[in-house]
Amino acid sequence: MRKFIFLILICLLATPLLVSARIGVGVGSGKIEVKEKLKPGQSYDLPILPVINNGDELTEYEVTIEYHEGVPELRPAREWIEFTPRTFSLEPGQVKNVKVELNLPVKAEPGNYFAYLEGHPLKKSIGTGGAAVGIAAAAKMYFTVVPANIFAAWYYKLSTWYGHYHPFNTAVLGLLAFIFVVYWVKKNFKFQIAKK
Repeated sequence: MRKFIFLILICLLATPLLVSARIGVGVGSGKIEVKEKLKPGQSYDLPILPVINNGDELTEYEVTIEYHEGVPELRPAREWIEFTPRTFSLEPGQVKNVKVELNLPVKAEPGNYFAYLEGHPLKKSIGTGGAAVGIAAAAKMYFTVVPANIFAAWYYKLSTWYGHYHPFNTAVLGLLAFIFVVYWVKKNFKFQIAKK
């Protein structure tokens, strides 16, 4: 009888371990290294960051930029990196390709940069001891910003803007040029139309 009660007690205590779901995450790229020397004021589309749900339940994920202490490289500001989408849900085994865009400000400091592009569940995993465990997977990101004078940086910023919003911005620029020409002609030339 004691063995039977002991066996039932063990089964009851082990049940939460057997039914607990596992949360997992993975990224499909270990390193993103931009070989091209980047210029301040420009925007760059970086390689896609695949985020994988390697757990066994539907999970909500977020992609962020993270840093590591004690590295000699500069840290890119969080607002320089834009993820599309930033948060999303994945079924077990499902992969989400996240678009990564790097927007360098006009006054970006020249030098070598390093950061982690990290995917992690929004919900923390509960360990066997009942403690919350934060899990994440990350890809290392390296890039170099070359020095540029302020005029070159503004040129690159405008050319990037033009490339992103073409052809809409061409129509706006054409309209502004037309208005300027009409204003300049009215200011510098006098027209008189005589009636007969």
